[in-house]
Amino acid sequence: MEAVANGPNKHDYPNAGIIDGPTNPMVTPLLTDLYQFTMAYAYWKAGKHNERAVFDLYFRRNPFGGEYTIFAGLEDCIRFVAHFNFTEEEIAFVRETLPASCEDGFYHYLRGINCSDIEIYSISEGSVVFPKVPLMRVEGPIAVVQLLETPFVNLINYASLVATNAARHRFVAGKSKQLLEFGLRRAQGPDGGISASKYCYMGGFDATSNVAAGRLFGIPLRGTHSHAFVSSFMSPDEILEKSLHSRDGSTVCEDFVSLVQTWLSKLKWSKLLAGIFGETNQSELAAFTSYALAFPHNFLALVDTYDVVRSGIPNFCAVALALNDLGYKAIGIRLDSGDLAYLSCEARMFFCSIEKEFGVPDFGRTSITASNDLNEETLDALNKQGHEVDAFGIGTHLVTCYAQPALGVVFKLVEINNQPRIKLSEDVSKVSIPCKKRCYRLYGKEGYPLVDIMTGENELSPKVGERILCRHPFNESKRAYVVPQKVEELLKCFWSGSSDKGREELPPIKDIRDRCIKQLENMRPDHMRRLNPTPYKVSVSAKLYDFIHFLWLNEAPVGELQ
Repeated sequence: MEAVANGPNKHDYPNAGIIDGPTNPMVTPLLTDLYQFTMAYAYWKAGKHNERAVFDLYFRRNPFGGEYTIFAGLEDCIRFVAHFNFTEEEIAFVRETLPASCEDGFYHYLRGINCSDIEIYSISEGSVVFPKVPLMRVEGPIAVVQLLETPFVNLINYASLVATNAARHRFVAGKSKQLLEFGLRRAQGPDGGISASKYCYMGGFDATSNVAAGRLFGIPLRGTHSHAFVSSFMSPDEILEKSLHSRDGSTVCEDFVSLVQTWLSKLKWSKLLAGIFGETNQSELAAFTSYALAFPHNFLALVDTYDVVRSGIPNFCAVALALNDLGYKAIGIRLDSGDLAYLSCEARMFFCSIEKEFGVPDFGRTSITASNDLNEETLDALNKQGHEVDAFGIGTHLVTCYAQPALGVVFKLVEINNQPRIKLSEDVSKVSIPCKKRCYRLYGKEGYPLVDIMTGENELSPKVGERILCRHPFNESKRAYVVPQKVEELLKCFWSGSSDKGREELPPIKDIRDRCIKQLENMRPDHMRRLNPTPYKVSVSAKLYDFIHFLWLNEAPVGELQ
């Protein structure tokens, strides 16, 4: 039997429609741990490989000391299963890797593997999620499902972590501020950089500096120039092409450099700005002027190469006012060092003084962007100090998830051949919740989510206005009655393989981002706060609680004292 190239087969997946393959070419069936292949062989050898299994993918603790997580990475998983086939070269490598005693029949079996017998039920990407609740339920032949385990955990783990990190930065910064992801150069390799840009946008950021991510995912791009551009100029004499057409094209300024110098002189001797600065750095002025000639519609200057107050801001304003004479509106400045709160306030005062003295409409509202190793704590500190920053460029702490390196997603067997299974541990937080489950979010009178509840697959669904007993999975004293005003079922079918079951369409990234922002706005404020947030309640039904503890006692060995 010939190997099939990685890609979907319309005959195998009649209900799948057209699903593109993984964005990252390294996401193949070999992107897994060796023990997935050794287990697959052992299952095949024992004749168990086609037994129907159910696995839950979930996490145990919220990251960053918070009480919520953003679920991300689902689309990458669906793209992966839609193109899950082993090539002949991949099978040959697996043959070289496994012991020589492995039978040829196993490799013949690998040639025929795809995801036509797999079903995936998942919470919608971009949703706010909580520990223990399955993010995904994967059903299918046990050997195939376990071959999906490592890629799924890999694709969900970092995506959800960095999306959550982005959402937390958005929460601290506030709705009105622009958030720009500037992390590519500090990310963990090209894959980390691309993923960070995608999932930071999903988590609430507005744009990225990453051009490749902009092309791949349609994320808005932002960027200006670096300190190197500023320091590469020595004097205005280097500017050879000095002319600039007005914005409406009706006139031409033959010497834009002289117009800038004229405005700088006016600023130096203005009533409101007198004494703030003297001679500015002329090489910096040359750089700003040159950049404005190249991008008159998009002039934003990095003003801290030499001295922000005595050079950077006056030089920017001179160029911006010259552009204004020709009908253009400068975008603003970027601060990349120093006391950002103080400098932003000084810049705003400078802009407002110019608007007042020279009658330039809206100049006082010129945008101020800040960068320089920002994180949640610095954003919070800036808010407390008072600042005039309109946009934040955030990189290292955001994309590397500096405060917590991993989410801790796990993938656990909960049922095989319709028989519930449980994983026990002396650490109660590591005990799994057995059987195929349905998951619901119950909302209260004020419209906030109150509790997530898991039930057995065949239990009746919770109903609006009906009193429901919600129990902690493992602590018998923690329980409460809830009368929901709204009930939302969380797990939906996103992959139905060759079956004729309907499935959810994969939404565009903008829709996922909108879902994330809307869900975060709908959370109770005490769950969202940075310090000492209130834990969100995750529960099980009374029937599922009883079953968990019955199975626990049934599976745990009984000790014997002598």
